[in-house]
Amino acid sequence: MWKGGNQEAVIEGSGGELGVPGSWGLQDAACHLARASLPIMFPWPLPLGSSALTMLLGALTSLFLWYCYRLGSQDMQALGTGSRAGGVSGMPDVCSQTGPRGLGDSGEGPRAEGLVSRRLRAYARRYSWAGMGRVRRAAQGGSGLTGGAGVMGIQRPGLLFLPDLPSSPFVPRDAQRHDVELLQSSFPAILRDFGAVSWDFSGTTPLPRGWSPPLAPGCYQLLLYQAGRCQPSNCRRCPGAYRALRGLRSFMSANTFGNAGFSVLLPGARLEGRCGPTNARVRCHLGLKIPPGCELVVGGEPQCWAEGHCLLVDDSFLHTVAHNGSPEDGPRVVFIVDLWHPNVAGAERQALDFVFAPDP
Repeated sequence: MWKGGNQEAVIEGSGGELGVPGSWGLQDAACHLARASLPIMFPWPLPLGSSALTMLLGALTSLFLWYCYRLGSQDMQALGTGSRAGGVSGMPDVCSQTGPRGLGDSGEGPRAEGLVSRRLRAYARRYSWAGMGRVRRAAQGGSGLTGGAGVMGIQRPGLLFLPDLPSSPFVPRDAQRHDVELLQSSFPAILRDFGAVSWDFSGTTPLPRGWSPPLAPGCYQLLLYQAGRCQPSNCRRCPGAYRALRGLRSFMSANTFGNAGFSVLLPGARLEGRCGPTNARVRCHLGLKIPPGCELVVGGEPQCWAEGHCLLVDDSFLHTVAHNGSPEDGPRVVFIVDLWHPNVAGAERQALDFVFAPDP
């Protein structure tokens, strides 16, 4: 009961247990009301064994972990959105040796740059910067992200530029000898696969299964890998090409920069100068059907494909592709595979695979 007017509450035993009324009458109502109006004073510090305190700490911990998870999820979603807006996960322009938008352009902006930098730093915190000097400088900004002007301004990758990476418009075939020899030895099987999926390319009928809408007038593609993801139905229809891809050592198969498939250019078609997303890759072109009048100009240097032979192209340089032949010549057909640049080290590949992993 309440004792006088001092400021201490002394709780004495009542006639019943907690929740069970004792024997009290109306004369005790004033005392109980006065007791109920006092602030409840807990002893401090609270005992750690208290079930109420344990529940409170558990709830706060769960709330904090949920908050951290939400922040990480939003960062990943934003990276995926920025990548798709720039064509990382969108339709890769195999025919033009670049992405359709953003990755080959400068449209990524500071938002994508910040996301890529944060992902690279997160990777380094989890693992290490060891062996990743170029990637670290790219993550620190400057000319590394959202491209940068190269020699005479003709090398302008749209998203990622690794500094001090040896660059030239055309890479010697010996730099990727194993993969080049494997693709060239697979030429008959890959050509047969193209014959099995080919059509008249007249544009007067609906697109056959597996073929993408034209990227530009007269430019078609059928992809076995799109932005680092296998296209199962197309791979099943092209078993020879798929086996060759599985045997490559430097195929960017776990990276959104990685694509592989058939590229068809009809007579009279032309794709004007553009730049690819990064100088960390080279594109291997295996010539399948090369009529007269076909030309590829990279960094101001003209080259032409040859049937059964590979051509290694650094598409971060400004490049143009054209088929100047007559309609009787038929389409130009090449099989294009995205490979790692031969001078990108293993640690750098792992970091970039982490940052530019395909969407799940």
